Amino acid sequence: MAESAVAARLLDSLQLAERPRPRAVARWPHAHWLAVGTVCLGAFLGQLTASVTSLVFPALEGHFAAPFAAVEWVSLAYLLVLVALLAPVGRLSDLVGRKTVYLGGFVVFAAASLGAGLAGNLGVLIGCRAVQAVGGAMMQANSVALVARGVPERAMRTALGVQAAAQALGLALGPTLGGLLVAHASWRWAFWVNVPIGVLGLLAGWFLLPRTFPDGRRPARPERHPERRTEQREGRFDLAGLLLLGGSSTALLLALSAASGLPLPGWAVAVLSAAAAAGTLGLVRQERRADRPIIPPGLVNTPGIRAGLLVALIGYLLLFCPLVLEPVVLVGGGAGATAAGAAITALPAAFALAATAGGALLPRRWSDAARCRCGALTAAAGLLALALLPAPGPWTTAAPLLLTGYGLGLLLPANNALVMRAIPAQSSAVGGGLVNMVRSLGTAFGTALPVLAVHQAGPAAGGRAVPLLLAAVALLAARLCRD
Repeated sequence: MAESAVAARLLDSLQLAERPRPRAVARWPHAHWLAVGTVCLGAFLGQLTASVTSLVFPALEGHFAAPFAAVEWVSLAYLLVLVALLAPVGRLSDLVGRKTVYLGGFVVFAAASLGAGLAGNLGVLIGCRAVQAVGGAMMQANSVALVARGVPERAMRTALGVQAAAQALGLALGPTLGGLLVAHASWRWAFWVNVPIGVLGLLAGWFLLPRTFPDGRRPARPERHPERRTEQREGRFDLAGLLLLGGSSTALLLALSAASGLPLPGWAVAVLSAAAAAGTLGLVRQERRADRPIIPPGLVNTPGIRAGLLVALIGYLLLFCPLVLEPVVLVGGGAGATAAGAAITALPAAFALAATAGGALLPRRWSDAARCRCGALTAAAGLLALALLPAPGPWTTAAPLLLTGYGLGLLLPANNALVMRAIPAQSSAVGGGLVNMVRSLGTAFGTALPVLAVHQAGPAAGGRAVPLLLAAVALLAARLCRD
């Protein structure tokens, strides 16, 4: 009982860190767009660091005299920690306040970015990237919830589209910016560039984001079984679920990385695959019996939410696979790096355009599910055209990528709106964390699949087989999109 009282006082003190916006901001009729803009800073920062970092791998290999398999952990460590923490951080945010946790994410992310740029050895750099992922999880677990609960119902799809466009902008600028920084400054600036953006996001969020709980008080926690309420149950945290989620996702991503060329013996890959399967089964059992599950089965098992989460995973798989695959295919076919980069930019650029303005070209009476189906079918057409190109080149590749990106820009914002409408308001942060968790898993699979295909079949064959497979997956997403 005493421990529960201490925990409650701690939550109350954390919630007090949320300050209201200035009165002039709160009274402005369009203040919700200022909050959306603040969330877009975090979305832009997360995707920028993902795409910038991939450009510094060659420089890191030379600076630290390390093999590529070791340097790969700079990205792998970030991804593993991010996937493991998104859902539990979402649960924490529902208790202590989404604004509090979101602003804390900017602080952690900026501080870890500063440390990464100062790293004197590869181990320290990888450790800073893991800490950076903690800050990334604090931002990403709350971004969708802050948008969905901070704008009027009529503006939700548009707001989520603007957020998706900010992600696409960070994704598109990353390769160009990373190349310029490495060529004209140092690989360290690829991490230091995050610091001023983090400071700007912290200041903007402090003044422009509304408090999570408008009356300044944390709502009472819902009781799962009121007739069996005990103080011990009320304060219990699902540590077992957290460990199982982190362990299973880590084992799965390591097994995928090994299949893609990470030097691990065959028996280790088999053990990792078995551990991933066992951990997933254990997680399902644990979440069904936990009092406060990390991943609430009641949310995941709701048909609309379950299908929406699967569509979100597929959408980011479709987005990241071509971004990783096509540079290898084009450069392997003799194209220059500059021309290949310009062709690849067509995908995130079209994604950003469709996410912000593409829906205006569709009939206004269409539901979000209809927009999802249209986007998935458009992406499938672009991927099929990419697979059937007679002679892939920078300019012939750009057109199918434009079509694919435009379709995904229609699909993902509308799908996120469907999922967030189906999630109860008191669970919006954990729901947003689930959306971002499956997005990260889609990103992981989208990175591993093309590397695996090229490693096993070569650039030419992989360049045709992967888009063909992705087109079939896009058709599956279209089938899953329902009102």
